Amino acid sequence: MHARSLPLQRLTGALRRRSRTTWHVAWGSAWQVVRLCALALALALSHQTYRRPQRTALAVQMVRAALPLLPWFALLAAIVCLVVIRIVLVTAQSYGLSQMALGMLVRVLVLELIPLAAAFAVALRVMLPAAATMPLPRGHDGAVRAAALPLPWLREVFVPRVLAGAFTVLLLAVVTSLLAVVLTYLLAHGFTPFALGRFTRLVGQIFDPVVSLVFVLKTAALALAVAVLPLAGALRARHDGAAARAAWGAMGLFVVVLAIEIASLAGGYLR
Repeated sequence: MHARSLPLQRLTGALRRRSRTTWHVAWGSAWQVVRLCALALALALSHQTYRRPQRTALAVQMVRAALPLLPWFALLAAIVCLVVIRIVLVTAQSYGLSQMALGMLVRVLVLELIPLAAAFAVALRVMLPAAATMPLPRGHDGAVRAAALPLPWLREVFVPRVLAGAFTVLLLAVVTSLLAVVLTYLLAHGFTPFALGRFTRLVGQIFDPVVSLVFVLKTAALALAVAVLPLAGALRARHDGAAARAAWGAMGLFVVVLAIEIASLAGGYLR
């Protein structure tokens, strides 16, 4: 019996060692991505990043990222908001809950749905294709180590793409949030200005200091995650093809976005 149990014990020990190694590698990769985010923020705040050559590259990346995406995303968001707002208002009017419905619409559309939609739209249409086609530094070995990446490559290639992705997420979130608020007012009160004061007070009651802080932090975190994680996945999948780079970035991005959403829900509602 003892001789028969030896292979099972060896297999169990090997699986435990493999599990510990996998967790160490995963935490190490996550820590390197955090350091890469910190390095990108530091370079974004440095005035040397905005010299003429880098400024030209940054402007090109921002225009390429935001200009094709903004019109159709705003149109699609307006259509979805119109349908949702109309359905909720008609249903609420039949139960005499119009005022409560307005608050729910602003809270759900602006605080929850629009930042997530903007993040996923930028990730799918901008950052994952940018990660698949991003030129990698010469001699890169496939590891996400911020200290090993050359500074000229970071300033000329990496940081412009990060800033363009983050800017596009913030731009889409701000524009479509304002559009959703305007559409909510127009569908609820029409073109009359006499209900503007009451509607403004309602919006102000929703966006108290805590909710406003959670909204700003959530949108900024989503923008940073969408901008950095696909590019970090491309660095990790150095020897793979474009599809593998996109897959690495998409997997990490989904996990981080889910964590950000859970944290924002806990901060905004569990008070």
